[in-house]
Amino acid sequence: MSQICILLHDIRSAHNVGSMFRTGDAIGVQKFYISGFSPRPLDRFGRQVKEIAKTALGAEQSIPWESIDDPKALMLRLKSEGFTIVGLEQDERAVDYKTYIPKERILFLVGSEVEGLEQELRDLCDVLIEIPMHGKKESLNVSVAFGVALFRLLDR
Repeated sequence: MSQICILLHDIRSAHNVGSMFRTGDAIGVQKFYISGFSPRPLDRFGRQVKEIAKTALGAEQSIPWESIDDPKALMLRLKSEGFTIVGLEQDERAVDYKTYIPKERILFLVGSEVEGLEQELRDLCDVLIEIPMHGKKESLNVSVAFGVALFRLLDR
């Protein structure tokens, strides 16, 4: 099994964050990093965020997480430690998520529900993967896409 860490950047919804913690627990994620305006499992006063707790069902307490100020610095540090940076994003250089074979150590990056990953973060990714869309909608909910992609990549 690969070593996988997650970077959630600028996720709007606490429910999405909680859902991703729960999915991360199911797949065996080692750590979450949270940056930008993404809600954290604990507010600035150290109180549990109820919307996250409601959807995470305790996963936010069992998976280590860290709030970070500079996602680019984290990405560069983990790259230097041998992690492959994999971004989930629709992009010209993105490959079909079904064709990508993951490395042993991955930082999996997801971004804003509305804007996606900002270009600076995309540029730091070693690979961008995307889930092909066949219907009228251009994308899935971020927490759903997160689950689909992670299980496909890691449950081999």
